[in-house]
Amino acid sequence: MPVVLPSLVLALLCLLRAAADVPVQPGFSAQKFAGTWHVTAAVSNCSVFLKMKDGMKSSITTISFTPEGNLAMKLLWPLLDKCQKFELLFQPGGQAGHYVGTSEQEKRDLRVVETDYGHYAIVHQLQRSGQEPSAGMQLLTREQDASPQLLQRFKELIPTVGLTEEALAVLPKSGECQEGTGWHSWPPWWGSG
Repeated sequence: MPVVLPSLVLALLCLLRAAADVPVQPGFSAQKFAGTWHVTAAVSNCSVFLKMKDGMKSSITTISFTPEGNLAMKLLWPLLDKCQKFELLFQPGGQAGHYVGTSEQEKRDLRVVETDYGHYAIVHQLQRSGQEPSAGMQLLTREQDASPQLLQRFKELIPTVGLTEEALAVLPKSGECQEGTGWHSWPPWWGSG
């Protein structure tokens, strides 16, 4: 056990350092970023994500901002034979485009790495819960399709955040989820270990 604890501490320090090194969109505008996005590609080192990635489909994310500047995210994700709804609230992280979420079980660091607001956004997140911290990145698009150029740009960023292309899932189109079975805190593969 004495060997495991230093390894865990070292892994946490590396992930914290990695999150600090992830850039945020210069001049980020919450007003332009708000609205509906499709998750068209994702990459993560989360073990749950890695097990499920080949069967996942594109989802719909709605982003809004509270008067206090908090980022509210609602996600409709097709799972098996039904749609699940998830929501999460992030507080400003000190820099425009950087948000943090904290609960009793986990801490999340979310950064809008790059966006043109009208077509695409690349979002990085780091989660620390339990003993397995994990990182992930998503390609969000306003339309359900991602152009080859956007996918290439996303792939170029994968190694810069410490992830590998082997963990990439380009998510096929899905039917629009209209109804869910209730709100949950967050999909387990969206960054959890």
